[in-house]
Amino acid sequence: MESKGARRLENEPDHEQTTGKSFIDKLKIIGPGAIVAASFIGPGTVTTATRAGASFGYALLWAVLFSIITTIILQEMTARLGIITKEGLGEAIREQFAHPVIKFSMIWLVAISITVGCAAYIGGDLLGTSLGITSITNLSDRLVAPIIGIIILFFGLSGSYKLIEKLMVGLIVIMGITFITTMIVVKPDLGEMFSGAFIPTIPIGSIIMVIALVGTTVVPYNFFIQASTVSERWSGPEGLKESRMDTVISIGFGGLITAAILITSSAVMKGMTVESAADLSLQLEPVLGNWASVFMSVGLFAAGLSSATASPLGAAITLASLFKWKGGMKNKWFKVVFASIVIIGIIISATGFEPLDVLLFAQALNGILLPIISILILIVMNNKKRLGKYVNSVKLNVIGGIVALVCTGLGVYSLVDAIQALFG
Repeated sequence: MESKGARRLENEPDHEQTTGKSFIDKLKIIGPGAIVAASFIGPGTVTTATRAGASFGYALLWAVLFSIITTIILQEMTARLGIITKEGLGEAIREQFAHPVIKFSMIWLVAISITVGCAAYIGGDLLGTSLGITSITNLSDRLVAPIIGIIILFFGLSGSYKLIEKLMVGLIVIMGITFITTMIVVKPDLGEMFSGAFIPTIPIGSIIMVIALVGTTVVPYNFFIQASTVSERWSGPEGLKESRMDTVISIGFGGLITAAILITSSAVMKGMTVESAADLSLQLEPVLGNWASVFMSVGLFAAGLSSATASPLGAAITLASLFKWKGGMKNKWFKVVFASIVIIGIIISATGFEPLDVLLFAQALNGILLPIISILILIVMNNKKRLGKYVNSVKLNVIGGIVALVCTGLGVYSLVDAIQALFG
């Protein structure tokens, strides 16, 4: 979160290499990667995975697997950038281009796209979080959602990275226990499950769902979050191994949660129409009885809270990195951005305002941003002046290039879809 040479926010010692550590000790490296995983498993992901399973069974599991591999590859690059340079992705992008017009354009395109996107989506995230409570208490979501927003505001204004990290790790554990246990209980067809995961197919009418599954996982602001937060945990190249483990384990676990939701939906809802992720609890009642609503309420609450916390965090970290604000989460402008995004979410959730045009505009901006960010990451990760021997290998560049092409296709489709919706 801080510029080059900045100190970590929490004065904790560097972690040793994982060699010789117990399994429990190795789990203690989990941190920045868990924030990313908890970020992308929000109400949108839960609903998308539920709809994918209900509409196409296990056939789109491969899309979840692909999106997780894509996320791991790009997030590993940004984590390596943060550890080696002690700078965020925004600072690297800012300093990559000497031409003032190009530099200005890149800075403001990224800043506006991510800020508008986070502001547009947080209202939905807060309402999604409230579903976990309102479904079992009958309280109004317009009352519960703003209260949750105020709690999130407290976490952000505390100025403690460690507090948010612990919150996110806890939420992803809760989601894992909830959704993976549910998947096991419904006893899915293992043959169809593995076929759907490893034999890519695109059933008729599923292309939009495939894009949605990838789009809810590969989130642009998560690149900025991880690049900035890894320096809170690791201070030099000796931390790269642990950082990779954190990225692979955390994001892989997040992908398993998404897959579990899709698998559960495939097993109990195939062929049904899904209005929201809450519909899944009704179909689980024959299996889980009265516990069905409890399981889904807990899972939705954790998913919503993690995503609603990540939105303002992502916007604040991105702007702090792009404009070189010092002081990390304790910087006053960081807090202003974080608070502003949360307050917008509170207003949206309290009034029931559905900013469709704003959401579509944010979708269009992200449609432009996703391929640009993925390409910029590749450019930055090949800058030897910045990274020295830690630049991308040829193998990583080939894989990253394929990922960038897919992101470009996803972005173009998302952009066209948004434009058609705006002017159609």
